[in-house]
Amino acid sequence: MSCEKVKCHIFVKESTDDLASDCASYILGALSEALKSRERATVAISGGSTPKPLFARMAKASFDWSRVHVFWVDERCVPPTDDQSNYKLASEAWLAPARIPDTNVHRILGELSPEEAAKRYVDELKRFFDLREGQQPVFDLIHRGIGADAHTASLFPGEPLIADRKGIAAAVWVEKMKSHRVTLLPGVLLAARQTVIEAVGQDKAGPVHSVLEGPIDLFQFPCQIAARDHVAWFLDKAAASKL
Repeated sequence: MSCEKVKCHIFVKESTDDLASDCASYILGALSEALKSRERATVAISGGSTPKPLFARMAKASFDWSRVHVFWVDERCVPPTDDQSNYKLASEAWLAPARIPDTNVHRILGELSPEEAAKRYVDELKRFFDLREGQQPVFDLIHRGIGADAHTASLFPGEPLIADRKGIAAAVWVEKMKSHRVTLLPGVLLAARQTVIEAVGQDKAGPVHSVLEGPIDLFQFPCQIAARDHVAWFLDKAAASKL
């Protein structure tokens, strides 16, 4: 179904398997379309537990990954071998099984200090996208999640960087998680050609409703950034229960 009053599509599925399968098909279709007109396609992915079934589906897909470059929406400031690492999750569930070339994988160096990791990531994005001063990287697709507090990426309610439209990525301290992270900033999220947002579970029902149907308040509901235009939402029945 389509969102009323907003330009997005909502897909509600009975099971997480169906959700993962349809979300994977959607992403692969978007990347295929991108490759029809460009030499390479770009995708930025998120972590957490929700995308693990999606990554497993992507790993099994018959797809030429040699022209797809993978980036991250955000990362915890931990080594890539740490169980909290978003890179580790994606690597084990998708990148390694699919044999995506290492040269196509652009991880955030979470083992460095937060500020250095953010600087290196910004430099990598500027180099890869050949950006001039003031330009933003334009991803073919950004895959995001939503927290029970309506955060997205590592932009949590009240975070001052929610107002930043010029920066590319930055280090953040997430007080409620007591952790340092590196995250893409709103300007990059807004610039994406397509966005996919996944949500699973009853604890997501309230924030999904607020983001899609509530008044715009980015500081209270950060996931409202780039959530109502050119976006595909993939929800299980529990997450969609208040729509």
